[in-house]
Amino acid sequence: MTDNVPSTWSVLMPVKLLTQAKSRLAELTGPRRAEFALALACDTVTAALASGPAARVIVITDDQVAAVALAALGALVIPDEPRAGLNAALRHGAGYAAARWPRSGRAALSADLPALRPAELAQALHAAAAWPSAFVADAAGDGTTLYTAGPGAAFQPVFGLASRARHAAGGAAELALDGIPGLRRDVDTPDDLRGATGLGLGPHSAPLAAELLRCAPRGR
Repeated sequence: MTDNVPSTWSVLMPVKLLTQAKSRLAELTGPRRAEFALALACDTVTAALASGPAARVIVITDDQVAAVALAALGALVIPDEPRAGLNAALRHGAGYAAARWPRSGRAALSADLPALRPAELAQALHAAAAWPSAFVADAAGDGTTLYTAGPGAAFQPVFGLASRARHAAGGAAELALDGIPGLRRDVDTPDDLRGATGLGLGPHSAPLAAELLRCAPRGR
């Protein structure tokens, strides 16, 4: 455990160019793919900002539409200067946060958590404060939706294929918490979206998801 226990967190959220996001939802979303990707990010930012331990949400993106919309919700938006993928964007955001708020922890959060509740993120961040670095696995059990590092701890996100195992291998503590289904439920596929819908979606995603799922052929 660490003596550098954060009382607040800088939540880091990378957002792809919207036209390139959510490729596995392309068949379901059709021409509304970018709109839906933005709705997911808006609900995630809204929930994160309402979580007590999250002092700020820093969005890392080069998408101007997303930048304007998420800034309007209260996020701090910075450009993805490395332009070298998800983990490089997160490290860039973490460096930005550490230079300005060195006593806050840094928490990388997936941008596609439309069923996230503020209390879920608060629970996870409170638990993460006991460890130099920690993570929450996704509902599928092989990915990661939240990765944290306390003040002064190395920030080493390895999102991507088999990230649960890779974060654990890197020394991060897995947070096996009950009562955080929305934090675990990222949305990459139509089945993921149905699962998130069952939990209750945020106001940006809910009406669009209902329309898309209502019009989807069976089995998609």
